[in-house]
Amino acid sequence: MPDSVDLGVASALPVAGVSALQALRGLGPVIGRRILVTGASGGVGRYAVQLGALAGAHVVAAVGSPERGAGLTELGAAEVVVGLDNVTEPVFGVLENVGGALLAQAYGLLADGGIVQSIGHASGGSTMIDFEAIRHLGSRMRIEAYRLDWAFGPDLAYLLQLLDQGRLDPQIGWRGSWDRVAEAAAALLERRIRGKAVLDVT
Repeated sequence: MPDSVDLGVASALPVAGVSALQALRGLGPVIGRRILVTGASGGVGRYAVQLGALAGAHVVAAVGSPERGAGLTELGAAEVVVGLDNVTEPVFGVLENVGGALLAQAYGLLADGGIVQSIGHASGGSTMIDFEAIRHLGSRMRIEAYRLDWAFGPDLAYLLQLLDQGRLDPQIGWRGSWDRVAEAAAALLERRIRGKAVLDVT
């Protein structure tokens, strides 16, 4: 643990930061390629935008409303879009955090050989993909269900290094004492926090 990194700040890295890193790695080399991050305003999404940009990708950050897109350009997003209807060019890969109908729509945006890393299911909805309708787009697109590799010590160390170097923003949107846990939980559930909430235990 670098001496310059606050423990509370470091606590925001797992599991969201590690998930974003591992899923991004699952896409393969992304330098100079277009990648799509859905749910980009969430915990995993904000790390995915930053790490994708650091890896040299052209990051398209998709959010549910204009307000949720605030600050994503500063994190490295080349484009910020509300929904996917305005994404007109194919993407090499997708880091998908929403699930449901959006997962199906994102799959239809893949270039031939592209990959969707299905990370989260924030929508709670089911996904139906009409393969007959979209198979003309390419024959080698695929969806992979992301699973966290729990042997993530080296990945966490790498993220801590980026944090120490000032190259990664932990995106802590709320921080307070442990006795304010109900307040933090309510703010998260009501989507009033951009990024992570950190509780200090003293």
